[in-house]
Amino acid sequence: MEKYDVAVVGGGTSGLTALRQLSNLGKQAVLLEAGSTTGTKNVSGGILYSKKPKNGRVYNIEDVFGREFIDEAPYERAITQYILHATSRDKLYSIDLTPVHEYQINYAYSVLLSRFVPWLAKEASDMSEKMGGGVISGVHVRSIRWETGSNDTVIETDELEPFRVRAVIAADGTNSELADVTKARNKFSSEQLYQGVKVVIKLPETILEDRFNITSEEGAAHLFAGDVTMNHIGGGFLYTNRDTISLGAVYHMDSMMENPVEPSRLIDALIRNQFVAEFIKDRVPTRKANQALISKDEEIRQHFMAVKLLKAWNNLRSDYYSRDGIKRLIESGKFKTKEEIEGRINNLEKELVEKYNCEFGDNYVELEYSARLIPDGKRCRMKTPYYKNVLFVGDAAGRGVFIGPRIEGLNVGIDDAVRAANAVARSLDRNNFDEQYLGSFYTKSVEESPYTRDMKEIDKEYLKIFLDCSKHIPKDIVGSRYGMIFKLMSSSTLRGIAVGFANMLGFDRLLPMVESVDTYVNVPIEIAERLGRHVDSNYIPNTPSLQERIAKLDYDDDSVPHIQVTKPRSEFMQKMVSLCPTRCYSSENGDVILQHEGCIECGTCAYETLWRHPRGVKGVSYKYG
Repeated sequence: MEKYDVAVVGGGTSGLTALRQLSNLGKQAVLLEAGSTTGTKNVSGGILYSKKPKNGRVYNIEDVFGREFIDEAPYERAITQYILHATSRDKLYSIDLTPVHEYQINYAYSVLLSRFVPWLAKEASDMSEKMGGGVISGVHVRSIRWETGSNDTVIETDELEPFRVRAVIAADGTNSELADVTKARNKFSSEQLYQGVKVVIKLPETILEDRFNITSEEGAAHLFAGDVTMNHIGGGFLYTNRDTISLGAVYHMDSMMENPVEPSRLIDALIRNQFVAEFIKDRVPTRKANQALISKDEEIRQHFMAVKLLKAWNNLRSDYYSRDGIKRLIESGKFKTKEEIEGRINNLEKELVEKYNCEFGDNYVELEYSARLIPDGKRCRMKTPYYKNVLFVGDAAGRGVFIGPRIEGLNVGIDDAVRAANAVARSLDRNNFDEQYLGSFYTKSVEESPYTRDMKEIDKEYLKIFLDCSKHIPKDIVGSRYGMIFKLMSSSTLRGIAVGFANMLGFDRLLPMVESVDTYVNVPIEIAERLGRHVDSNYIPNTPSLQERIAKLDYDDDSVPHIQVTKPRSEFMQKMVSLCPTRCYSSENGDVILQHEGCIECGTCAYETLWRHPRGVKGVSYKYG
């Protein structure tokens, strides 16, 4: 068998960070990624943070990839605004949480992982190849095993011959197959997870900037609670990218299990909120049915001409509303001025309307639909994130920071990955992979991380900033249940005592009170009704059907199903008929039946199925992520 020092499983941000850090330390490592290329299997909200905690240290992405990361990486926008909105029908009340967002950060960038991850992969691969390793894509790890009398681990895949390694870093996500194979932890249950569903929406660059009142160097993040949640614990988010918007809904799975609603309906509710609708609207062409009596050949000719002109209109308009696009068009010699470009766009519109039965109106352009499960670190972080010589990082270890409006995952996984790589390098240097030496050292390092502290207790400084941001909300709105808490928190002395007492109780006892329908639905609705402003929108967005959303995705269907239903009549599986984001399940004569071809590999059903990732290059591939 071939032999390497380390295998990293999973080519997302945490896996690639581990690979690069091992290379930085002069160690040989290979990374195994199931997608055809890195980034095609990754989905995130997503905001990437770089943090500077007052107590302790975290490892940020620039610590691993160098300062060139800031200048060269294809992130979208620096998030400089962070706004929370309480919604009720056509009313909305906004709270500026930018000071909360800026707490202990160096920066925060919006990212689309299909663009961002390949850059990380190239940087990590270039360095790792010098050490005799590299990135191997299109490979699904089926199992790992330990042979009697050997300290090495044998990696078995669906595509390659088995090979040996000294250690493994598992960065294979929330539904980690390595966790399942090793029995390092149980599958996460619904009370330990959030379900996130997201669409990417196209909006030309300068239109986006005007609408959100930002410059080319800025970005905005908006959060939503209230009636848009459809009575679920969680909320919506909207992040500005360069010339797209990431719009999504994140809800606690327990809440979804109690009140099953199709995830696509939750996205539609957010899109149809008047405030969101005005943010995302654009000038959109549609073709009317041709009423003229024309031959089939002429109908086909007109169709192709219309498609050609629509493509030209769309490309030219995208460039017109982009600073770099206008510059590129003028430098190419095709146009002399911005006005000349505008004239060409108008002529194309006129031709489409007059000759090809098109019309232009307000709607929005949806590019991609996706979903994933997100671990809540307060509830499911692994207390011992290792098994023998396998170290679990990020989502695979159940680690994420979800505290009210504070949602962080990418940076937590990056911090874990560096700590795991450092621990493995230490074991390689001393040729000691004893479970206590490697695993205990890594566990101690992770426990020292400020992110772990955030998953275990309330940060009173963060809480104070949040309360200062929301001080204009009358205390009587929150009702008797929270009134006393707000009174305690208004005094710095009492707040310190109250937070200390709360941390003694622990999150387990606090969460049932804090994370409730009152907090995420009823109180925001009351705030919007009493304090909010009316929002008028002059159109109703025309949302695609679920079938149309699925049809836009790229699939390489696997003839071998990667999911097997084991309990077709269980209550959990009955609810999957509604909760699967792409409706892969149906019920026939009381049994839940799977049709796996439309699966987007979110793992919502994994708790009560034999679930695995598809074989290498098979399944869904995301264009945006």
